[in-house]
Amino acid sequence: MEIRILADADGVAAEAARRIAAEARAAVAARGRFVMAVSGGRTPWQMLRALADEDVPWAGVHVVQVDERISPAGDADRNLTHLRESLVGRAPLPADHIYAMPVEAADLDEAAGSYACLLEEIAGTPPVLDLAHLGLGPDGHTASLVPGDPVLDVADRDVALTGIYMKRRRMTLTYPMINRSRRILWVVTGAGKAAMVSRLCAADASIPAGRVRQDRGLVLADRSAVGLHDS
Repeated sequence: MEIRILADADGVAAEAARRIAAEARAAVAARGRFVMAVSGGRTPWQMLRALADEDVPWAGVHVVQVDERISPAGDADRNLTHLRESLVGRAPLPADHIYAMPVEAADLDEAAGSYACLLEEIAGTPPVLDLAHLGLGPDGHTASLVPGDPVLDVADRDVALTGIYMKRRRMTLTYPMINRSRRILWVVTGAGKAAMVSRLCAADASIPAGRVRQDRGLVLADRSAVGLHDS
């Protein structure tokens, strides 16, 4: 696991955008497309806005979701709402290259299976992401892989549903899907994360984030997220 510490959230977002752009150029040159899974959060939306200004082969970029809350279309809590706001109209990414998790479906289990099939269409069988962007919660969760949820033990599906977490059920990529990724990019900002960043980098399997493979991981964190403070 590589870790790089930036001064602040702005620096993290800018560096993450540069790294993603470089990965996209390399993937499109090698395989003709770049498949990226994106998580939610304030700094990630800033990252995507910065990405719109980078040199990216947008026609070959495909964006899927790491996780999503079970909520109506356009809900302010939906990651998709902010994902589209951050990219559509800012970058020449084809609108149909953003693939929404089908969380409005009547049968959510069937919808999770359908999204897994879609991932195969986009990224092969089994599907392999070129880059999975992940965040880190103060409780050690990542994606919607949260402490104590049965979803942590799902080993035979790439997409699954959680129980209720912070008042919402969620649809999420599972460990098998995330751990096949060619690159795993952690974006971590804000005070209160230092203990979890340390445990993440130590591969502490007692927290959900610690069960994500280490050898393909890069952590971009600001000073406050690793417990450093300006004097």
